[in-house]
Amino acid sequence: MAEGAAGGAVPTAPVVIDGEELFRLRGVSALPAAERARTVESRIIDVARDASMPPDAVDSAPGDDADSITASGQPLLMVTDADAQLEGVDRAILSKALVPRIRNAIESYRAARTPAARATGAAVSAGALLGLCILLWILRAVFRSLRAMLARRLQRTVQSIETRSLSLFQADRIWMGLGHALTGLHLVLAIGAGLWCLSLVLRSFPWTRGAAEHLLDSLLHPMQAIGEAMLAYIPSLMFLLVLGAVTWLALKFLRLLFSELERGAISWEGFYTEWAQPTYKLVRILVLAFAVVIAYPYLPGSGSEAFKGVSLFLGVIFSLGSSSAISNIIAGYLMTYRRAFHIGDRIRIGDELGDVEQTRLLVTHLRTIKNEEVIIPNSNILNSNVVNYSSLARERGLMIQATVGIGYETPWRQVEAMLLAAAARTPGLRPEPRPFILQRTLGDFAVEYVLCVFTDDPRRVPFLTTEVHRNILDEFNTHGVQIMTPAYEGDPETPKVVPKERWHESPARPPDRA
Repeated sequence: MAEGAAGGAVPTAPVVIDGEELFRLRGVSALPAAERARTVESRIIDVARDASMPPDAVDSAPGDDADSITASGQPLLMVTDADAQLEGVDRAILSKALVPRIRNAIESYRAARTPAARATGAAVSAGALLGLCILLWILRAVFRSLRAMLARRLQRTVQSIETRSLSLFQADRIWMGLGHALTGLHLVLAIGAGLWCLSLVLRSFPWTRGAAEHLLDSLLHPMQAIGEAMLAYIPSLMFLLVLGAVTWLALKFLRLLFSELERGAISWEGFYTEWAQPTYKLVRILVLAFAVVIAYPYLPGSGSEAFKGVSLFLGVIFSLGSSSAISNIIAGYLMTYRRAFHIGDRIRIGDELGDVEQTRLLVTHLRTIKNEEVIIPNSNILNSNVVNYSSLARERGLMIQATVGIGYETPWRQVEAMLLAAAARTPGLRPEPRPFILQRTLGDFAVEYVLCVFTDDPRRVPFLTTEVHRNILDEFNTHGVQIMTPAYEGDPETPKVVPKERWHESPARPPDRA
C-alpha cells in the first residue's frame, strides 16, 4: 500500500523475481495491481529464459501517455504518470531507474540456474544438513554434561533450601523446575538451529529463495514488533511498577492496622475485634479494585477490541455462574457484623443443632452431637432463625427444664421440695440463678410442675438433663410419690413407684461408697 496524491491509500503489488523484490506497481480498476505485477514478472522471466537475448536489450522509450520498457522490441512494462506520481519522481526518471534493475534481475536469474550454481547450492545444502546434525549432537552432549554438573554442585544447595524453608520448597519440585528450564532452552536452541539450516538450504536454490525470505520475515518481523512494543511500553510499565509498589505498601499498612485491632492493641469505639479480619479483607478488595481501575488503561492491549471482547465474555460468565456464590459471600460478611455466633458456640439453625467449627465466606461448618459435620450455605443461615445457646450462657446461664405431672392428692409444697432436692443432688449446675419451680397447668388429672435449673456449658445440657431426670425419679421413689405423666386413667391398687431396695437390681450396680 502507498499514499496517493489525495492522501488516500493506493493498492500496490511487488514484482518479485527469485524471491527478490524489484519494484512495486499500482493497479487500476480494469487491471488490479497484483495481476499487473504477475504479468510483468512472467514477461521478465520469459526474457531471462531466452538465452539469445542479452540483458542490454532491455531499454526504455518515451511516449505521449506512457514510457515503454522493452527487450528487443518485446514489451515488458508501461510506466505511466500515475506510477511516477506514486514514487514522487518524473516519469522519465522512473523509467531510466527501472531498466538497470530489470537487467540485473535477468542476469541473476540466468546465473542462478547454471550447472555450477546448482552444484554449489547442493553442496551448501549438504553442508548445512551435516552442520545441523553436528550442532544437534553437540547441544545434546553439552546439556547432558550441564545436567550432570548441576546435579553434582547444586544437590546439597537444593536440599538445604528445602530444609530451611520447612519443606515449603520441595527438592524434587526444584529439580523438576530446573530440568524443565534446561529442556526448554535445549529445545529453543535446537529449533533455532533447524530454522537456520532450513533457511540456508532454501536460499541455495533460486526456486525456493522466496520461501527463505518469507521464512526470515515471519521470524524477524514478530521479534521486531515485540521489541518495538516493549520499548514503547516502558513508560506504562514504570507507571504500573510505581502503582504496584504504592498498592503493596498500602496493603501492608492496612494489614498491620487491622492486626493490631484484632490483637486489641488499638481499639475503636463500637468496633469489635472479631470484625478486624473480615473488614481487612473487604478493604483489601476495595484497594485492589481501585488499583486495577487505575492500571487498566496502562495494560498492554487494553484498548483493543479483542481485549474488550474477552473482558465482556469473562464478565458474563462470572455474573451467570457466581450469583449464588456472591449471595453466600455477602451473607457471610453480614453474619460476621451481626455477631450472631462465634467459633465454638452451640447453635441451632433450622433442624440442625451443633457446635460452630468454621465460618467461611461461602459456608459455615457445624459439628453435631453425633459427631457429624453439617455444611450450611451462609445465605440459608441469613434467611433462617439462629438460636445461640452459648452467647448468654457464659454470663447468666442456660436454663434446663424438667416437667412432671403429679396428682392432686400430693401436696404441691412436697412436690416442689422433692424437685428442689433432686436439683441439689445434681452436680454441675450453676448455684446462681437458683433453681425454681413453675406450675405450668392444672390439668384434668394432674398438676404439671416444671423444674428450672441453670448451666453455663451448653454442651452438657443433654447429660445434665439426664442427671436431673434420674434424681427426680430417685427422689419421688424414695418418698413414694407416683408420677402421673404421661397419662392417667385411674388409681392403681399399688402405687407405681420403685422401692429403694430395688433401685440396683441386676444388672445395675450400687455406687461405690468411700
